[in-house]
Amino acid sequence: MILNKADFKKLHDELEEADSQREHIIKEARDVLKGSKTMIYSVQRNELNHAGKLKEELKKDLKKVVEKCRKFPDLYYSGSIKVAEQEFVEALCFYEFVKNKSLPTVSDLGVTSENYLLGLCDLSGELTRKAINASIKENYDETLAIWEFLETLYGELMRFDFRNSELRRKFDGIKYDLQKIENVVLELKLKNKV
Repeated sequence: MILNKADFKKLHDELEEADSQREHIIKEARDVLKGSKTMIYSVQRNELNHAGKLKEELKKDLKKVVEKCRKFPDLYYSGSIKVAEQEFVEALCFYEFVKNKSLPTVSDLGVTSENYLLGLCDLSGELTRKAINASIKENYDETLAIWEFLETLYGELMRFDFRNSELRRKFDGIKYDLQKIENVVLELKLKNKV
């Protein structure tokens, strides 16, 4: 039996290229993750101009990483891309909610449905923090707007059957975040602040 050395060379080259791309993709996905965290921090500090610039950079950076994955689809479904997309969704949704009181759709962001939902579930933690900080600064309207939005989001997400998945765990986190804000709102009502 004779081996086809050209075929083995081709296989070797493909695996080498995939390995090389994997390293680049992981690094670029980490950059998107880090940029998303920076954007969230900027929004928490009400630095919306800075966050807006980061938003445009992140959109380009994520698109570039996803394009690189087209040739190696298994890399797209690796953990690094999944986490980067979730953080990206959380950052852009947080920014749009704070700036425009709107929420980008899954198609606006160009991510998978699962990563969109996971990012939305993570959003509740940042919104809870924002609501508590708003009430400390006596910006009660913002606290109430966040509470009402999370109530609506939670109601919509309840319609899904997440079962025992990562989505289920993150969805349950919204319930606890919502309870924190409800406690703040109740306290404000008892003090006749709202």
